[in-house]
Amino acid sequence: MSSYDLDALLRVTSSTYRGVRPPDIAFGTYDGAVGRLVLAVTGKGIAACSFEAENDVFELISRHMGDFIGPDPRRLDPVRRELDAYFSGRLRAFATPVDLTLATPFARTVLQKTMGVPYGTTTTLEEIGESIGRPRALRAIGNALASNPVCVIVPCHRVVRADGSLGDYAGGAAAKQHLLNVERRASAGN
Repeated sequence: MSSYDLDALLRVTSSTYRGVRPPDIAFGTYDGAVGRLVLAVTGKGIAACSFEAENDVFELISRHMGDFIGPDPRRLDPVRRELDAYFSGRLRAFATPVDLTLATPFARTVLQKTMGVPYGTTTTLEEIGESIGRPRALRAIGNALASNPVCVIVPCHRVVRADGSLGDYAGGAAAKQHLLNVERRASAGN
């Protein structure tokens, strides 16, 4: 990232930034139970809910989606409220639309299938592979899940290894376990 890009990132993410019109892509963060998540919301929906560093997400968004990026509480706050409700066990399904523009076509297929995994349950790479007609593409499916740009909301944390162990997760094993525990506790409470 160039120093110009970094200066632009710092300027538009400043709490004092006031643009002449709302940005095309709302950009901000959410600090929650699994750490800091970097958020980006487009006119289509949430395009990023990422454990990656802010400058990395900013660069990815600006390279692939547009460069009029900045804070916009009008679009970010509803996502933050949904994340708060999810982490407290009060929300089972996100209402915020998802924008998978940052995912490859194959990853979109995998992530859309993952969005169908019911709250409080898990599935395996093998089951995802069977359901998309690609039972032998386990490595590609794993890579698609690992590159999920909309973690938590697109529940790749619900995909575990065939032996029941957690497997990898962008936010780390502790974050994945926490997300699964939130869902199990909330499901058990009903």
